Amino acid sequence: MTIALVTGATQGLGLALAEGLAQRLRPTDTVYLTGRDIGKITEAVRSVPGGGAEVRGELLDVADPGAAAKLAAQLEERHGDVDIVFGNAVMRVGPGDDPPAIIDAYTEVSNFGTTRLLKAFAPLLADTGRLIVVASSLGTLRQLAPVLHRRFTEPSTLDELDAQIARWRDEVKDGRAKAGAWPGFVNIPSKIGQVAAVRVLAAERRETDLARGVLIAAACPGMINTPTSALWWDVSTAPTPAQAATALLDLALGPLDPAHHGELVRHGEVVPFS
Repeated sequence: MTIALVTGATQGLGLALAEGLAQRLRPTDTVYLTGRDIGKITEAVRSVPGGGAEVRGELLDVADPGAAAKLAAQLEERHGDVDIVFGNAVMRVGPGDDPPAIIDAYTEVSNFGTTRLLKAFAPLLADTGRLIVVASSLGTLRQLAPVLHRRFTEPSTLDELDAQIARWRDEVKDGRAKAGAWPGFVNIPSKIGQVAAVRVLAAERRETDLARGVLIAAACPGMINTPTSALWWDVSTAPTPAQAATALLDLALGPLDPAHHGELVRHGEVVPFS
């Protein structure tokens, strides 16, 4: 029996991932569709076509410091371990959002929420398990001034990386980031932080993970035609969430490529971090 979980799964890519897993898995398998609004969770679960794996809704607000660990403990009690985890929860930002005003909430979801998920669910991964954080090609050091690279390359633990994210957050809030070398688009440092978190965790576990057939990776789905993306770019010809989910589902359900471990992967190819 396969147990899968998707965060941020009530709409867009997250919902497409939950639907895709349900379609590809067996009726004896279970997909946990999670989000922070019970009404939206219930609606999303009802929208998933039948005939595949069982889809179960669960509350999970990754911005809540204890929520990921609590759900992980519940799933461990029910199933013993977990086979597939997609970390897709992210706070959306628009062109009109003021970075100092939104940076607290943004980092709680997109960055600290990611590290909480990694800490909670990596220990539960079954043999041949997959833990994939949905990130972006913006999450590479080429998007960042060289003077800032060490903020994301020197941390060797998730706690150390969280401290660097908190430092950046505080610099955004008090104006130092705007006056310095940081890009104005907060999505860039945040995505770099997500990929760095995957790299840090994977480095700690690489030998054991590969021996067990386990993959921990970040994944770039590419541009997607969603209302949020349309605020920033022309996405009229971009893939739908369902189309964009295909490569990520292949990564989760296909054979392990050791070269993908700890890396950002786009359409089966590694996107170099530096």
